[in-house]
Amino acid sequence: MSQEFTFTVSDPAGMHARPAGQLVAKAQEYESSIILTRDGKSVDAKRIFGVMGLGVKQGDEVTVKVQGNDEAKAAAELEQFLKENL
Repeated sequence: MSQEFTFTVSDPAGMHARPAGQLVAKAQEYESSIILTRDGKSVDAKRIFGVMGLGVKQGDEVTVKVQGNDEAKAAAELEQFLKENL
């Protein structure tokens, strides 16, 4: 099984370096695989260059897919993190 949710970025600066770095650090706290997808391009949320490479801007929709032993906890906490930081 896996957990999946969609998030729309509201930060006027989009997913710039600081929140991207914070997201990667948060994703690395979990054992599960965490994939971010935007406009058909998917990247590992635990890799800063992948996250930055998505070029997420304000208003963009990002899908987060979490799969692994701690997926329920990871998905819930990542969704909360995104709401608070982006």
